[in-house]
Amino acid sequence: MEPGPPSTNPPCPSPTWHPPASVVPFDAIPPRLTRFHGNRRAGGGGALGRGPLSPPCSRTRSCQTRNISTVETAAQSHTSRDASVQTEQSKDALYDFQQEVQVDYAGLLAFLQRVEDTVIKELKKNWESRAFDGFAVNWTDQNETVLCLHTLSYPAAQDQNLQVTSVSWNATGSVIACSYGRLDDGDWSTEKSYICTWNLDRRGLNPKHPDLVVDVPSSVMCLAFHPSQPSLVAGGLFSGELVVWDTSRTEDPVILRTGMTDDTHTDPVYQVNWLPDAKHRNQTRLLSASTDGKILVWREERDGRLVLAEGFALVAQQIPRSSWLKVACGEAAVGVTSLSFSHFDPRVFVVGVEGGYSLQCCTAAVTPALHRTGSSVPLRAPAELAFSPHGGPVYSVSCSPFHRNLFLSCGTDGEVHLHSMLQTQPLVSLQLSKKYLFCVRWSPVRPLVFAAASGEGEVHLFDLARSAQKPAVSMKQAAGEHPVYCLEFNTKQTQLLAAGDATGAIKVWQLSSDFTEQRPREVTHLERLASESMD
Repeated sequence: MEPGPPSTNPPCPSPTWHPPASVVPFDAIPPRLTRFHGNRRAGGGGALGRGPLSPPCSRTRSCQTRNISTVETAAQSHTSRDASVQTEQSKDALYDFQQEVQVDYAGLLAFLQRVEDTVIKELKKNWESRAFDGFAVNWTDQNETVLCLHTLSYPAAQDQNLQVTSVSWNATGSVIACSYGRLDDGDWSTEKSYICTWNLDRRGLNPKHPDLVVDVPSSVMCLAFHPSQPSLVAGGLFSGELVVWDTSRTEDPVILRTGMTDDTHTDPVYQVNWLPDAKHRNQTRLLSASTDGKILVWREERDGRLVLAEGFALVAQQIPRSSWLKVACGEAAVGVTSLSFSHFDPRVFVVGVEGGYSLQCCTAAVTPALHRTGSSVPLRAPAELAFSPHGGPVYSVSCSPFHRNLFLSCGTDGEVHLHSMLQTQPLVSLQLSKKYLFCVRWSPVRPLVFAAASGEGEVHLFDLARSAQKPAVSMKQAAGEHPVYCLEFNTKQTQLLAAGDATGAIKVWQLSSDFTEQRPREVTHLERLASESMD
């Protein structure tokens, strides 16, 4: 394409440029702003230093900045509306409020004096009424079920047909121990038995693999954890010995023992208790009870021996109000099968004996026991009162933790007796089983609840607030009719109850809130039960 002819238009003349009125002359710019508009001395023409200012060719600008661009965007609120406020003041209401209230004080006084006697009478009637006894506002859903959380066992003991003779919770409430032996028949004094422990809070709990197994040369008839040292547990043997184990020592856990001496029991030990040492604070002593009729208190020696500190003996001739025992036994010893200390007086305890009686005893007794020789310390006669007997040997007694005078007993007649220490006759007699009852325990948290272990393989839970004649719940512990020999409430984790049976198994039951949450006026109900039965 060829280029066109040259333009014939004259060149654009160079007009004289005059700044518009809106443009500030350079000389008028304040000194502090000159760094944005050039250097006058250097002849700079602008911010970019392009030289002297040159007027534009075809148009002039009235400002030094570009046009401001604006953009509209949608708001997040699509709709809007008005709402009235709540603080609008009513002139009428304010006026009424400011007016002085007129009170007829004389009339009010006359009215109060006229109704005072009637109101006081009704308030007193409501206070003494029993219409709402046992009523409680239930803010939470009640759980009425009782669940079996764990079934624990030691297969080696079950292979020997050993039975669970006792269970005990440690001081933290997380570890349970059981003793294995025989309670039905046979001479097992030379047979090997075991003590086993399980930590229920341990991850990976194996119910058939105890955390600790201690071999014992004689059948273990009873055991009890130390009240404050979680690893110490004491046990009574069929041989009459008393042994203390430290479960934190896996190699040689035996730390204390009585050995076979003249002071050792000559019959099996069926009860062992830790007692506070009255002479040495923060120390404890051990108490043991046996069917040889002796109740012995042991102190610790540094060489690992348990040495007899004091002792008691039950002789029929020295037991008050027990004519049947005196005729049947004369001056013979009365075998002790169970023992429970008062929660209100550390000197008072109750024992169950083979003759069917429950006896109130006292450690402050000073009367010497008759015809008890061969002991390194004098033995005393502790019995103060004999209660109405069961139809056979008493296997278990339990003092109430909520009432100083109440205790429970059970025995081979299948009955539970609720006794007051202020009278010989039972307040309540409950026929629970056609077979033996082996153990009874008060709840540590519910004043009106207790549990009993039966020879028919059941664990019965009683709530006297519901019924004084039948169990609130009965749990089947073992298949068939294998007896349940022992049970213990957990005083730390109060929803747990452990029971051991003749099959060699321990079941840990989780109690519902009905059995663990104390109700209003429950202690008052218990006190009234005791006082009404005595009238």
